[in-house]
Amino acid sequence: MKNLQLSSEISFKLELQLEEEVLLFSAFDIERNRLFFVSSANVVYIRQLPLPQKEQKGRLWNKNLLPMENDPVDLEPGDSITALDYLMEKEALLVGTSNGYLMLHAGDGSATEVVGRVEGGVKCIAPSPDGALIAIVTGFGKILVMTHDWDLLYEIMIDNQPTDVDVRDATGSTIYPFEISVSWRGDGKYFATLSESWDSSSSQKKLRIWERDSGALHSVTEAKAFMGAALDWMPSGAKVAAAFDRKADNNGPLIVFFERNGLERSSFSINELMDATIEVLKWNCSSDLLGAVVRCERYDAIKIWSFSNNHWYLKQEIRYPKSDRVKFIWDPMKPLHLISWTLGGKITTYNFVWITAVMENSVALVIDNSNVHVTPLALSLMPPPMYLFNLKFPTAVCDMAFFSKSSKSQMAACLSDGSLCIVEFPASDTWEELEGKEFFVETSSEVAFGSLKHLIWLDSHILLGVSYYETGDTNNACLVTSSSENELTHCQGKYLSGYSLQEIELVCSEDCVLGLVASSGWGAKVSCQLSLEGPVIAIVPNPAKRGSAFVQLDGGIIVEYTSKLGITRVPAESYLQKLDYSIGFSSSCPWMSIASVYDNGVLKPLPFGLDDNGSLHVSGRILCNNCSGFSFYSNSADQMITHLILTTKQDLLFIVDMDDILHGNLEAKYEKFIKVGNRNIEENRDSINIWERGAKLVGVLHGDAAAVILQTTRGNLECIHPRKLVLASIVNALVQRRFRDAILMVRRHRIDFNIIVDHCGWQNFLECANEFVKQVKNLSYITEFVCSVKNENVTEKLYRNIISLPYLKATRDIQAANVDGCYGKSKISSVLQAIREALEDQVPESPAKELCILTTLARSEPPAIVEALKRIKVVREMELLGVDDPRRKSYPSAEEAMKHLLWLTNSEAAYEAALGLYDLNLAAIVALNSQKDPKEFLPFLQGLERMPPLIMKYKIDLRLQRYESALKNIVSAGDAYYEDSINLMKNNPKLFSLGIQLFTDPSKKSQILEAWGDHLHGDKCFEDAATAYLCCSSLEKALKAYRACGHWKGVLTVAGLLKLGKEEALRLANELCEELQALGKPAEAAKIALEYCDDVASGIHFLISAREWEEALRIGFIHKREDLISEVKCAALECAGILISEYEEGLEKVGKYLARYLAVRQRRLLLSAKLQSEDRSIDDVDDETASNTSSNFSGMSAYTTGTRRGSSASTSSTTASKARQTRHQKKGGKIRAGSPGEEMALVEHLKGMSLTAGAQHELKSLLVSLVMLGNEETARKLQRVGDSFQLSQRAAVKLAEDTISNDDIDEKRHTLEHYVQKVRGELPHLEAIPWQSKVLFSS
Repeated sequence: MKNLQLSSEISFKLELQLEEEVLLFSAFDIERNRLFFVSSANVVYIRQLPLPQKEQKGRLWNKNLLPMENDPVDLEPGDSITALDYLMEKEALLVGTSNGYLMLHAGDGSATEVVGRVEGGVKCIAPSPDGALIAIVTGFGKILVMTHDWDLLYEIMIDNQPTDVDVRDATGSTIYPFEISVSWRGDGKYFATLSESWDSSSSQKKLRIWERDSGALHSVTEAKAFMGAALDWMPSGAKVAAAFDRKADNNGPLIVFFERNGLERSSFSINELMDATIEVLKWNCSSDLLGAVVRCERYDAIKIWSFSNNHWYLKQEIRYPKSDRVKFIWDPMKPLHLISWTLGGKITTYNFVWITAVMENSVALVIDNSNVHVTPLALSLMPPPMYLFNLKFPTAVCDMAFFSKSSKSQMAACLSDGSLCIVEFPASDTWEELEGKEFFVETSSEVAFGSLKHLIWLDSHILLGVSYYETGDTNNACLVTSSSENELTHCQGKYLSGYSLQEIELVCSEDCVLGLVASSGWGAKVSCQLSLEGPVIAIVPNPAKRGSAFVQLDGGIIVEYTSKLGITRVPAESYLQKLDYSIGFSSSCPWMSIASVYDNGVLKPLPFGLDDNGSLHVSGRILCNNCSGFSFYSNSADQMITHLILTTKQDLLFIVDMDDILHGNLEAKYEKFIKVGNRNIEENRDSINIWERGAKLVGVLHGDAAAVILQTTRGNLECIHPRKLVLASIVNALVQRRFRDAILMVRRHRIDFNIIVDHCGWQNFLECANEFVKQVKNLSYITEFVCSVKNENVTEKLYRNIISLPYLKATRDIQAANVDGCYGKSKISSVLQAIREALEDQVPESPAKELCILTTLARSEPPAIVEALKRIKVVREMELLGVDDPRRKSYPSAEEAMKHLLWLTNSEAAYEAALGLYDLNLAAIVALNSQKDPKEFLPFLQGLERMPPLIMKYKIDLRLQRYESALKNIVSAGDAYYEDSINLMKNNPKLFSLGIQLFTDPSKKSQILEAWGDHLHGDKCFEDAATAYLCCSSLEKALKAYRACGHWKGVLTVAGLLKLGKEEALRLANELCEELQALGKPAEAAKIALEYCDDVASGIHFLISAREWEEALRIGFIHKREDLISEVKCAALECAGILISEYEEGLEKVGKYLARYLAVRQRRLLLSAKLQSEDRSIDDVDDETASNTSSNFSGMSAYTTGTRRGSSASTSSTTASKARQTRHQKKGGKIRAGSPGEEMALVEHLKGMSLTAGAQHELKSLLVSLVMLGNEETARKLQRVGDSFQLSQRAAVKLAEDTISNDDIDEKRHTLEHYVQKVRGELPHLEAIPWQSKVLFSS
């Protein structure tokens, strides 16, 4: 679905030497881009064609600068040139003459070389596509196939000549009367000839296919009425094109296609009168265009067809006067470049471009000869050649422009005869009534405007186009592009030929008839004409400024045209200053379009251009280097472009946000628009693989349609809906509160319904629930929506990388703050409750409404089955009453409602909910509709029905595990069920507190409390059990509970309440002392021994075990027990000696551990530096190698465990330190030399050697006691050793922490002695070490 637009044309005139001289043949030099022409005067004219744009960059465009050479060919008198072609291998022309001479002509002024002569003269020369062979047709009807070294391979006769026919006259010249044409297949394996037959009585001809290698006849057609010598084999090799003459049938010519086997494949009529003839047929190099020279009664024309979807479209018709006898060739390298020439020497080059036939409003206008097929794709996706209605013009349509604003649509068409037509369409909503109709279009003016190119609308009554004029003096202003000064200048009164920019004013003298296509009454005149020195590449209207357009000149330069004000070119700097965007492309872009975008709230036009190399330019930069097509999409009513749609040569389709183009990092987000590896669908969210290779982007459907239209190589249309566009259109509809449109799109494209709730936060949706229900109306849609609501936010998970939400983070914060104010904490429950309330308010009563409400209840979280069953119960009661209540018509039947509920919920949950309502009949209905086995539920329900109401409720509550309700019901049933209530509480201990509240009888309360205490005692909650026993006066059990948890004060208090005897109390106290000593609580045991047993000796021994030295001395002096004081002194001295030994050993260990740590750290740093120099990571080295440090590195084993002696006094006193060591070993484990974690393990071990708060308290108590007992020197020594150990431990930890984060170890600075002094100086002595005595440091 595309049209062939004439982009530019360049004409120049060969200055022929003789007045009657005409051009006969042409040839093309691909390497040097030269044209060769041979005239009737045997002169070779050489013309250099314009260089490609990339080669002529920086030069002035001037067709007069193209060099031309004239080179005559010396021939014998009476001899003439009859054939011509260019041999690339020889870099010379191969000329054939009527006398049979074959000559090489270099064209550089050198002499012509005769390479051979053939009998009968040369009628045709046809080199093979690879240049290896040359086929020469002689005047005797023979084909000579030779190499480029002139070695003859074989010689064949085209047709068997009759024996009575002599092909020579008296002079020996050929008298072969037939015209012969030769065409090679693209791969050179076969060639075809078209010639008349000797045995044919009429002018019929035969098409023959010959094999290259042997010259054997491969196939031949029957003799048919072929027209002239029109023959060309498609370069791709699929078919051979020829022409049929149908004058015998009073019909116009027919173009026919043959296969290699000689069978006719297809054909089409050129839609001309019977007097028309086809003289030349030529395929372009890509085999997608077929050109022909058609000679009609009043004019000659070059017609160009393309094939799509089994239909041949006439895409261009260029007319010439019959006197010109025009001919043409296609550029062998450029498929859209055509070169024509006339007998008089006028050479014209045409550059075509394929443009989409789909307009901005998704209306397809496909040109086919004098028809324009109109198809509004938004209304119906009709693949060509089908269409909605047809516009019939007087002659072939060459170019057209479409204008659409609001409901008004117009089309301007430029015809091949130079006339202009204007068509006005009715409102688009009435187009469906025009299906199948054909409308004849009248010309708008008798004045011929010539061939207008790049035709656009500036306004509803102003057209702008480009016309090419050949010569003439003009007084209009013109533009000349200067290479020395990069600016446009105006000139007056110069003799120019080239391009003219024409502004055409339109006037309509008739009123348009509503609902019909109108074309009459239009008048047109040129209101402004400007000459341009150079071709125009493209023209597009400026959507941001009325009556303005952007004109792209050769090289990508863009200028702005303003209606009736001329052209102004604004320098890039000032344009940036004025509109804040760059303009212009780095190369010519035949495909150009303007997107209206908002950039930071400012409307601006953004130019996009696609060049021949596939580079997509935008605002002075290249967006994509492998683009094959692009289009725009808008989801807003003001037609502001929101997305760019582009396809790449890798058959990928990308959806690009305009915000990303203006502000984003495109290369990172879109992977430079190339396919990267095997990415999953989520990562390739911005690209779509086009399923058919070579499919082209032809247009989009804007707004809620959100579709991209692709056309495959076969011609059929495919419409896809990219998820990114669909979501953008849905979000746009939701932002505009168009909920019905949004839900229709969600259902059509199978989008998650939660997008409706999550697009701006579900809390905000709650406020719109009424409007949502009011707009949607369809209860089926609402039910489908309700069933799809879920707690997760799809915009943050499922679609997080596809859509951009229309709300900011601040809005989310506000929503998060308002969560507590919603109906509930759950999104599902809140949204469904809001929908339910909206249904109650907005929708009239109906069975469908009730079912929808039941759906909201069933889908709530958790499901509100009980409330749903209550609503069904109301309906059922209305049915049982049998009252003719008009409300019954507004509700579904109870059975229908029940089935609907069971379809949405778990049948077992609904059955249990019905039981929970204590409605056995309702439970039976649920069971029957859920297909339960009656043998299972009927006996159960019948048994419940026979029970008393409270007992029935109790049994139901037990089944549903509603134990609190069951307890209330069984208590209400009376004292006869007291044992059942007690058993229920015992089986469910959480009910004891409720049971105490329900029973008012003190004796029953006591029983409940005692049972509760027994339960707590069994769970080893002894203190709580003792409390329960005390509440029910069960003192014996309370005493046992206190004793079980070691609460000796409670035991002795309860013993007092029991009024135990003195001996029993003493025995109990002694037993408690033994138990507390076994539990490691000697201090508490000492308190019992002293207060309850009056055993001073045992008390002091217990205090010694607890290291309560000061308390032991105090008790000894109270009771004046010198013997016990002596024991305290001996134990204190022994403990001090042990501690001194331990601190000295600990001091030695600190040094060893620190030395080991420094050695391991130093070795690891050296290894790391070595690996870094080798560009390796330490992670590349195995663990053993990385820490291959011998444990003897520091001269000793850091992990050697020392031995020490112990005593009975120290065994019990060091329990805490042993427990601490055990916990440390369990936590950290054993340090293994050379392990990866050895460094950190050493540091943690050093930290674990610090004195705990308990050890410091014991040490301070021991120092005071030693001084009291007169052992001052021992106390001084103990304090000195303890201080040294503590300072060394702290210094070692600090040194390790400083070096663990440092890559360098200073052997002088990082020492223990240095850090000991550092720590001692940093910390105030007494404050840092509270257990020390300042006095003991003196002397």
